[in-house]
Amino acid sequence: MKGGKGGRATTKKETPEVLKPSDVRLGKRKTATKAEKSRKPKKDKKPKKDPNKPKRPPSAFFVFLEEFREIYKREHPSVKAVSVVGKAGGEKWKSLTRAEKAPYEDKAAKRKSEYEKQMSAYNKKQESNADEGDEESDRSKSEVHDEDDDEESGEEEEDEEDDD
Repeated sequence: MKGGKGGRATTKKETPEVLKPSDVRLGKRKTATKAEKSRKPKKDKKPKKDPNKPKRPPSAFFVFLEEFREIYKREHPSVKAVSVVGKAGGEKWKSLTRAEKAPYEDKAAKRKSEYEKQMSAYNKKQESNADEGDEESDRSKSEVHDEDDDEESGEEEEDEEDDD
């Protein structure tokens, strides 16, 4: 039983504790100071997002929610919580029939096709930028290989002279 009065009550005064080295390590965690935090190795960061990349289009529900928010705020001006509006929108969306959802699905499909066009243009631009970077690296590789070839040919010439 939790919190029952039965049994023997113990206090720290009655049982002196002897600390073992293993107990010390398992003690309370020390909060790290700012200096200690900065000494810790940093975890791998996510690659930075490209600000030029097109944003994904909203689903039919979010297209509906854009309109629903305006209507809900007009009808309930005192409600400030975003969560309340979201819950009300979710309930309303579930109660809609397929015919009522159709215009929102059409708008979402139209936005998706626009997004796909933007993404294809964006990807072409990225590929062209990557190709320009590859050409530079190819040039540097060929220069490095040329230097290696020159060194090898020089060694071969020395070997040939020693044989004579």
